[in-house]
Amino acid sequence: MANLQSEFLGIKSPNPFWLASAPPTDKEYNVVRAFRAGWGGVVWKTLGEDPPIVNVNGPRYGAVHGPDRRLLGLNNIELITDRPLHVNLQEIKKVKRDWPDRALVVSLMVPCEERNWIDILKLVEDTEADGVELNFGCPHGMSERGMGSAVGQVPEYIEMVARWCKANTRMPVIVKLTPNITDIRYPARAARQGGADAVSLINTLNSIIGVNLDNFAPIPEIDGKGSHGGYCGPAVKPIALNMVAEIARDPETAGLPISAIGGITTWRDAAEFIALGATNLQVCTAAMTYGFKVVQEMISGLSDWMDEKGFASIDDFAGRSVPRMSDWQYLNLNYVTKAVINQDLCIKCGRCHIACEDTSHQAITHMVNGKRHFEVIDEECVGCNLCVNVCPVEDCITMKQIHGIDPRTREPIPEVYANWTTHPNNPGAVKEAAE
Repeated sequence: MANLQSEFLGIKSPNPFWLASAPPTDKEYNVVRAFRAGWGGVVWKTLGEDPPIVNVNGPRYGAVHGPDRRLLGLNNIELITDRPLHVNLQEIKKVKRDWPDRALVVSLMVPCEERNWIDILKLVEDTEADGVELNFGCPHGMSERGMGSAVGQVPEYIEMVARWCKANTRMPVIVKLTPNITDIRYPARAARQGGADAVSLINTLNSIIGVNLDNFAPIPEIDGKGSHGGYCGPAVKPIALNMVAEIARDPETAGLPISAIGGITTWRDAAEFIALGATNLQVCTAAMTYGFKVVQEMISGLSDWMDEKGFASIDDFAGRSVPRMSDWQYLNLNYVTKAVINQDLCIKCGRCHIACEDTSHQAITHMVNGKRHFEVIDEECVGCNLCVNVCPVEDCITMKQIHGIDPRTREPIPEVYANWTTHPNNPGAVKEAAE
């Protein structure tokens, strides 16, 4: 049976599934229930200075749903904990004492002054927590005080604060990165340069979830007005996967431990993040949607899949996808595929034809000999696979590599690898060859 025991920055936990810093980790009651349900660890909801901040007394969330009412994305305007600092610290110390086998990391966000960070680090150290996570990602609160994404969007600030913290605590320091930035590699590099032990990502994305078309207030609304918030949930997973991969394959941050956050809902999501370089997983929206016991399906599913693949531990497949990541310019231009429709599985809905006819390459029939029939026209197909993605029947349409002559170009398909950097249509390649 696969071993899911985890050691992240020397912090041991029975599995790599931790609850992210959020409402589910705001108090002892929640955290204990989470541990009883099987979570390997938690990142305690972000602590700040006393007096505590004040959250709105009204709607804090907005949602995007699929046609079946399944939650796709969640927007929130909640800030850091609004419970007194001393109460949080007392509860953290008690939970860590009662659950020594579980990971307990504390999220922190204070104004961007060294003394503020030193003071709160000393308080957290006294709780015997396992580590701290520097919240440089909150997109909707207290930027006017030099906090949250106001820090995370400036690499120099990230490096500076990380250096302060590393110089003033024995605890491992994780830097939580904001996705509200052009290139995630720069803040990750800054975190490493500042001595951070790891990065966690992604925090939430700036968002307005919708507008009330009766009174025209953004949703969620408070007394007729709304504000932008942080977007999370399954919808942000592709963005998070890309950013995790960018850090894992960047020469300047390669090997930097990564705690992945962003839409993790199933064991498959977890496996994908691990394959792209993460060795720890943080979850929030799934727990808020389905309850704490959702972790049990994640644990059993990941364990079963690892057994099937022959992986004894997470380290056996962590980062396996990283070498397969490539910039577009290095993709093989001599790899030619065509779509193939399985007529036995086809339900003749016509979605593939409509999508291809209206928006792509007019490469799928809809009538043959006067009868409704959907088949790929190889002479027109560019292998884009749009039809695969709009087809409602799984595996009805597949992509098949072809060799020899490409029916579309009527040219031989070279068997050797070639990419855009050497293609004759690339002005840069032509210039380089001339020199």
